[in-house]
Amino acid sequence: MTAATETDVHKLPALLNALRLPSFKAHWQEVTEMADREGWPTAQALALLAEYELAERETRRIHRNLQASRLPAGKTLATFDFSVVPEVSKARVDALAAGDWLAGAGNLIAIGNSGSGKSHLLAAVGHALIEAGYRVLYSRTTDMVQRLQAARRDLTLERELAKLDKYHLLILDDITYAQKDQAETSVLFELIARRYETRSLAVAANQPFSAWEQIFPDRAMTVAAIDRLVHHATILELNVESYRRRAAVSRQTDPADAASSDSDSLGDNPSDNNREGGDDTES
Repeated sequence: MTAATETDVHKLPALLNALRLPSFKAHWQEVTEMADREGWPTAQALALLAEYELAERETRRIHRNLQASRLPAGKTLATFDFSVVPEVSKARVDALAAGDWLAGAGNLIAIGNSGSGKSHLLAAVGHALIEAGYRVLYSRTTDMVQRLQAARRDLTLERELAKLDKYHLLILDDITYAQKDQAETSVLFELIARRYETRSLAVAANQPFSAWEQIFPDRAMTVAAIDRLVHHATILELNVESYRRRAAVSRQTDPADAASSDSDSLGDNPSDNNREGGDDTES
């Protein structure tokens, strides 16, 4: 091995590039200068550089997982208004956001009227879980059904389901909007059955379980699907009026809001229009 005194320190950036240690490369000069100044042992400097590298890798991993999750931007716990859904405990949701329930392949079901905030709530939990190190995928149920139907048609359904197994949590939004079609509900049931007691599902529905026969073609499949979903599930009921409807009523009854709306219609304050437009996506 080459003696340390003969090693060309100017080669270090290239060596760190070859080893794929970008944070080590970015900080080594700063850390070694500090170590020389403070009289650190070499091991302490190396430990600090290793911490920098691991922290940066974790940041990049979270960013990749967030990009892959397809979660709607801005739908986080910080932007969720718990005051409008008093029956949903913030402490309970915070516990769900920690992710311990995923180890037991638990499920999460949010049931409420259209516009009650259930989609926002599930997405917010999803964002928190990614920050905690889990992999999450968000999809409208109709989109997921089409994806699985295409895979079945191409004889690659098993491969597609295996890809979905890599996610600790699948969030299926608007499950009760799925059409009552034999081919569609067959792949949806197959997904539910496959993840039962192996991986977790989160489901948003605007209909109670008693109305789920519109999703599946027969009562037996409906019962079997619900049984698998609720067996290890946390169920959140958001029995509140639509957020969009409340906002519309507020604008009509609040003179200040009405004046603002009049001003917006003249183009005086387009930023307010943009802000309110984001609320219309919540279901």
